[in-house]
Amino acid sequence: MWSCRTIRNRFFCHGIFGKIKICAMASLWSSLLVLALSNAAFAQPNFSYDQVVAKAQQLVQKPYDPKAGLVPDFLLNIKYDAWRDIRFKPAKSLWQNEHLMYTAQFFHPGLYFPRAITINVVDASGVKPVPFSTDLFEYEKSAAPLKKKVPSQLGFAGFRLHYPLNTPTYFDEVIVFLGASYFRAVAQNSNYGLSARGISINSVSPFPEEFPHFKEYWLVRPLPGAKQITIYALLDGESVTGAYQFIVQPGKETLVEVKSTIFLRKKVDRLGIAPMTSMFFYGENTNTRPVNDFRPEIHDSDGLQIALGSGEWLWRPLKNPGVITNNWFFTTNPVGFGLIQRDCDFDHYQDLEARYEKRPSLWVAPKGKWGEGWVVLLQIPSHLEFDDNMNALWVPAHPPEAKQPLSFDYTMSWHYPDKTRPPAGQVVATRTADGKTKNAQKFVVDFAGGELESIPTDKPPTAIVSVDPRAKLVEQQLEKNIITNGWRLVFEISVDKEVFLQKVLQGSDPAIELRAFLKDGEKVLTETWGYALQP
Repeated sequence: MWSCRTIRNRFFCHGIFGKIKICAMASLWSSLLVLALSNAAFAQPNFSYDQVVAKAQQLVQKPYDPKAGLVPDFLLNIKYDAWRDIRFKPAKSLWQNEHLMYTAQFFHPGLYFPRAITINVVDASGVKPVPFSTDLFEYEKSAAPLKKKVPSQLGFAGFRLHYPLNTPTYFDEVIVFLGASYFRAVAQNSNYGLSARGISINSVSPFPEEFPHFKEYWLVRPLPGAKQITIYALLDGESVTGAYQFIVQPGKETLVEVKSTIFLRKKVDRLGIAPMTSMFFYGENTNTRPVNDFRPEIHDSDGLQIALGSGEWLWRPLKNPGVITNNWFFTTNPVGFGLIQRDCDFDHYQDLEARYEKRPSLWVAPKGKWGEGWVVLLQIPSHLEFDDNMNALWVPAHPPEAKQPLSFDYTMSWHYPDKTRPPAGQVVATRTADGKTKNAQKFVVDFAGGELESIPTDKPPTAIVSVDPRAKLVEQQLEKNIITNGWRLVFEISVDKEVFLQKVLQGSDPAIELRAFLKDGEKVLTETWGYALQP
């Protein structure tokens, strides 16, 4: 860097030509100085994930306070319409006039969101809490009388980030963190659908489920032009504390890189890692709809997809069960799992408002070795399309002892389904019908994609169908589907009711497991279709 003395000496030594050079150099120096001062505001902050881990470790040493952050009763008891009438003012968005790729807006506590949380901004100057103010919100219609009663230091319920996802000129809402440890995101040209959670406690357990919450967030101010943003979160709950880092990158496939370290306050029955929750009301495999409705299908996701550590890919169609069911898929070091909205055809939904064909899929890809455990699918009966009744999560076989850290890192992909997951043929439809005889059930499974399209009709692949010992495979056929250019597998099973009832009385799982896939010689051509039949 040039000092004033150096510039002055060069000016006097070089005459007029030197003066021109020195003036240009001084101007350049001035510009660089302004740029340096400007960029200093966006320099890497002195705050890290390790500091959040330290906070979680300190927190686990203290008893859980169930009343911490609870808002006044008058906010908890308001009606839904009143809570909806409290609207954040977009002009008050964080970073609104700073020409960054992100802005942030905040949610008001109340009703379903009983806790006020702390939200901080992290930049080169340090860590500063975002101050709550009623001036950030419009209290409209039925909410108008509430404004004077709201405490001045209340805090927020959550936040959402906006980013120019679909066009360069409009900032779309791309991810929202709101309620307990819930969050959800969208990809390009998609709408909100299923949700994720930081963690689940006893979701698939006879013990009461717990809902730990993110009590504090840190939003790291992004650099100018940066397409990524980093979020830190501190988790607190009756049985667990934890530290989380989310690196969000919106796009055609919105990616969220997750780092997590958790500490158990006490032993839990079921620890759920990377849990996600979705809605399945009815679909193509539902012959008797739960309601009289014009829409052929209603669901945010239509299947559970798993890439086992062995290399096998599984597809389990979702269904709205008559009773609570859960299916456990054991594996070591899973490659990935997710709840997928594979059916993206508007004609299959006919809903101009909900646009279920635009709901994103969510895929979790573990980083490192997760060891032994289960991908668990929990399906809950529902009589409404607004219930999130589908849950998928990873349950480790060897959870940690109390106070000991356990880390899980993974990449979440919010996307439309593609041909890379799985790389081979996929199940594109599952339908059922009564069989030809009593106690018989017919299944029609369509496979497409991968190498299936190039297989000639006169040289069909081989269908491998596996049936639970409590049932018998009666017949099967495989034929070319000229509409999808794939292959249709039709098979029928009969259920031995006496054997089935005997197993139920003995306390065995009543579900009858079925599996099917296509192969050519020894080469597997498709993922494995699986189904749990409840006779």
